[in-house]
Amino acid sequence: MQGGKLIGVLGGIVGAVALTLSSAVAQKYDKVEIKSIELAKGVYMLTGAGGNMGVSVGEGGVFLIDDQFAPLTPKIKAAIAKLSDKAVKFVINTHWHSDHTGGNENLGREGLIIVAHDNVRKTMSKDQVIAMFNANVPAAPEVALPSITFSDTTTFYLNGEELRVRYLQPSHTDGDSIVQFKNANVIHTGDIFFNGFYPFIDVDHGGAINGMIANATTIIGLAGADTKIIPGHGPQATRDQLIAYRDMLITARDNVKALVDAGKTEAQTLAAKPTADLDKEWGDGFLKPDAFVKTVYASLKQ
Repeated sequence: MQGGKLIGVLGGIVGAVALTLSSAVAQKYDKVEIKSIELAKGVYMLTGAGGNMGVSVGEGGVFLIDDQFAPLTPKIKAAIAKLSDKAVKFVINTHWHSDHTGGNENLGREGLIIVAHDNVRKTMSKDQVIAMFNANVPAAPEVALPSITFSDTTTFYLNGEELRVRYLQPSHTDGDSIVQFKNANVIHTGDIFFNGFYPFIDVDHGGAINGMIANATTIIGLAGADTKIIPGHGPQATRDQLIAYRDMLITARDNVKALVDAGKTEAQTLAAKPTADLDKEWGDGFLKPDAFVKTVYASLKQ
């Protein structure tokens, strides 16, 4: 597993969930480099530690998708400054997890407008627990909360671009949104799509395997052969890679469902190794096969 992927996902979902940084963790962030990949004129994918970010730059200002962790805000701003001398105006949070919203407080104090689905603000406003990782997540301060929320869709017209933000059904969480750059032919999927490895499904907060499959299928329908896709985690992707990921989810879901329907317990389901044929290709990420099977099992049992 590549180091960047490990820091991004492990640090994102577990280590930084509590946002209590030891000196060792702080040193890890000190070593993180924010890298930019140009996808189209004025459109970039930014990587670092945590969820992949998207950026639109132009005369209208900077539009940012997700903002990783609070200690990385200066590095993120420095990376954006290399792309544009304009100020960041808007930040979209694709969902509530701290590897996508950790910079909200810093940016909110600078007066940036934070936008997200209704459920993102609702979840961030209260203390939360992610049972799978035994992680307690404190409520975010008011300044870090989205100040504008939406229920279904919202559209930004900025930098000659039509940016369509769309809420999809519960999948990774109950507040997942995607961002479609209509003119540039780019889609940011948030954590609906983990490119190249098993995804985390936050069942405690509305996540569902069937929703992951449905939402991946929706994004496939929006994408074309030349669409450039920014996944929540993993390298820049193509539509074909998203299709392969969706098909993997279907196979995993169907294999686990057969065991659930047969009345098997979680332990019996794990022992049956329902993802054995998938593990070589998809099981080398943060979420190992047994952990992934547990989340699929929990989702189907709800």
